[in-house]
Amino acid sequence: MASDGPDADGERRALGRIKENASFPAPIGKNVLPADYAGVLEDIKERIWSERLRVTLAANTAMILLYWDIGRIILERQEKEGWGAKVIDRLSHDLKTAFPDMKGFSPRNLKYMRTFSGSWSDREFVQRTIARIPWRSNIALLDKLKDPDVRLWYAQKTIENGWSREILDIHIENRLHERQGRALNNFEQSLPPADSDMAAQVFKDPYLFDFLGTADPRKEREVERALVDHVQSFLLEMGTGFAYVGRQVLLEVGDRDFSLDLLFYHLKLRCFVVVELKAVPFDPAFVGQLNLYLSAVDDLLRHPDDNATIGLLLCKNKDRLVVEYALRGLSSPMGVATWETRLTERLPEDLKGSLPTIEEIEAELRDEE
Repeated sequence: MASDGPDADGERRALGRIKENASFPAPIGKNVLPADYAGVLEDIKERIWSERLRVTLAANTAMILLYWDIGRIILERQEKEGWGAKVIDRLSHDLKTAFPDMKGFSPRNLKYMRTFSGSWSDREFVQRTIARIPWRSNIALLDKLKDPDVRLWYAQKTIENGWSREILDIHIENRLHERQGRALNNFEQSLPPADSDMAAQVFKDPYLFDFLGTADPRKEREVERALVDHVQSFLLEMGTGFAYVGRQVLLEVGDRDFSLDLLFYHLKLRCFVVVELKAVPFDPAFVGQLNLYLSAVDDLLRHPDDNATIGLLLCKNKDRLVVEYALRGLSSPMGVATWETRLTERLPEDLKGSLPTIEEIEAELRDEE
C-alpha cells in the first residue's frame, strides 16, 4: 500500500503505469451480450459434456478390446505351446517394465483376460456390446456367472441400465434374472402392444425386501413405514425408472377419502404406478379396491400426456389360478406379485448416495409443484 511519506507521489505514479499497461478483461453487462448468448453457452457446454462422455466410452472400449486381444494371444499360446503360470508371471513382469505408466498387467489380471477372451469368443460381438461394460463389471460377470446365457442377460441389463459394479453384484446375488418379468398381469389385454411388453418386464416376482432384516411385519402400515425408511434400497429393488412420489397419498372420491399405500411414477412407461401392500395372502377383493384407485388416479392426477396408470399388488403369497381368474376381463392394467424378506446384509455403505434420499426426493417434488 502507498504511504503518505516523501515517496508517495512516485508510488502512485508507478501504480498508475501498472494499471495502464495491465490487460484486464473489460466488464460485460447483460445488455452488451447477444440475445442468444445463454442458449449458445448451454449448447457449447452440452457439446463438451457429450464429447467427454464419448471419449471416456471410447477409451473404455479400446481398453477392453486390448484386454481381449491379450487374452486371445495367451489362450492360443497355451493351446499350441503349453504356456503355464510361470510364463504368465514373466509376461506380467516384462509388460510392467515396458509400460511402467500403465496398470492392469498383474498375473491375476492377465488370467482374467484369458478367461474373458475364452468366454466371449467373437471379437466383433465384444466390440459391439461387452466392451461397453467397465472391466470391473466384466470381472464380476466372469466370477459370479458360469451360464453363458445368464451372463449375457446381465451384461445386456448392465448396458441398458448403466449399473455400477456394486449394483450388478446385488442383482446377481438376488437372482434378478429369475424374477424379472414374472409378475402375473393383464397387460396384454389392457395396454397397447408396445407398452404391454415393456410393462411386463418392469415388474418382477417375488420382490425381495431383504433390507428389512428379519422383521416380519403383520400390518400393511408397518411394511410401508419400513420401506420408506429404506427408500434407497426400496428403489433399487423396484428397478430402474421408478420415481417415488409418496406414501398414503390422499384421493377424494365422491364423499369419501381414500389413501394409496405407495405412489410412484415410471419414467419409461410415462405413467403413475400405484403399489398396494398386503401382509396377507392374495384376496380377489384386493383387485376391486386397486381398480378404484387406478381410475381415481387417472381422473385426478394423470396429465393428458401420461399413459394409463398401472397397479401392482404385493401380497405375502398367492394362488396363481385365483389371480388369473381375478384379473380376467379387467380393463385396468394390473400386476400381482409376492414380497418376502430374508436374512441378508443390508445395502453396502459405499452405495449410500448412489440413490436419492427421501429428503432429496421430497424436495424435488416440492420444487415441481
